[in-house]
Amino acid sequence: MWRTPLPPTSSTPRPAGWFRPGSIIGRVTDLETRAAPTRAGALRRAAPALAGYAAVRALGLLALFLWSAARDKSAYTLLTARWDALWYVRVAELGYGYEVRLANGDVHSNLAFFPLLPWLERLVAAVSPLSYADGGFLVSLVASLAAAWGIFAVADHVYGRRAGVCAVLLWAVLPVGIVQSMAYSESLFTALAAWALYAVLTGRWVTAGALALFAGLTRPVGLAVVAALWVAAVASFARERRAAGQDGPPVPAEPGARTRRVLGMVLAPLGTASYVLWVGHHTGKGPLGYLDVQAGWRNGFDGGYAFARFVADKFTTFPSALAGAGLIVGVASVVWLYVTGVRQRQPLPLLVYSGFVTALALCASSYFGSKPRLLLPAFPLLLPLALALARARTRRSATVLGSVAVVSAVYGAFWLNGSGPP
Repeated sequence: MWRTPLPPTSSTPRPAGWFRPGSIIGRVTDLETRAAPTRAGALRRAAPALAGYAAVRALGLLALFLWSAARDKSAYTLLTARWDALWYVRVAELGYGYEVRLANGDVHSNLAFFPLLPWLERLVAAVSPLSYADGGFLVSLVASLAAAWGIFAVADHVYGRRAGVCAVLLWAVLPVGIVQSMAYSESLFTALAAWALYAVLTGRWVTAGALALFAGLTRPVGLAVVAALWVAAVASFARERRAAGQDGPPVPAEPGARTRRVLGMVLAPLGTASYVLWVGHHTGKGPLGYLDVQAGWRNGFDGGYAFARFVADKFTTFPSALAGAGLIVGVASVVWLYVTGVRQRQPLPLLVYSGFVTALALCASSYFGSKPRLLLPAFPLLLPLALALARARTRRSATVLGSVAVVSAVYGAFWLNGSGPP
């Protein structure tokens, strides 16, 4: 039986029948009809979430700088000029075509990195005295705030303001939250994805398609945003067809609504498709050229076989068996959160998006230490926890989030000062 997910203290109005039992497809339609607040009003409404997010990120950066100073390392270098951040800077500075050939025959090409972040780094360097690395850091800081606002907008629209604040703070205190402040593409992608999903939920199909296009120029997982938009659009068309059979011809909410929906569907995949096709042309290997580039990094989609073997190998010795058990618990927790979201009838676009991101993260044969980071954009997984915190007393929720924020800050500092990339 459907349970009302809003906490009793929420002041967000809901239309009549909002929490009646019904299909997920029906909820897509209900969400489209709800009016969005003005931009100024939306910012005021999101202010507590954004302030809390900024405080958590400031705590994480403070811990990183103190830890790095104690180890005689540069925290700023860890954030802007190591691992993937270096590859993005090389793309911004030199363009595509740079590669490293390893002794084992692997070829690491910068074609594996999608272009939107390097383009923005180049833009910042062109209009300011900042370097490309500085530009990447600045873009990530701004994008992380935009992502926090987008996450709040989605959660607030679906479950209310308190749940929105809790969702943002949960995203901020993730153990890998320090990546949100790095010159990586996760914050930029999450911002584009969150606002694209919000546009889908509010029926702004052209805006959603444009944001999905840019998300597709940011990371390969931009296909998750495309899938969410397409499934939601198809669900809307299906609902209109059913209505036509029951109550006469379908009447879109506004003139041209169908046209805008189709246009959004057309725009959405253009970012990913254009870059993948360009890579294929550049390498001379056709549409599958990008897969060859990823294979040079030993990245691919194997259904989780390589990851399962990695976890199983952990049980060969006792100390590493603890890590293996922790990985199993982590994966089980992710699956449980997704299933809980399904049972709570999250809107269909959110389920499709988070399911796609989770599947790509867990079932790819990529560097296993990066899997927590690859899950970072899957923020709808946090909504069940956000609802639980929203129902709790404010003091209890604040205590839980504050404690986790401290642990996350310390862990992030320890993580980035390690030997391997996040």
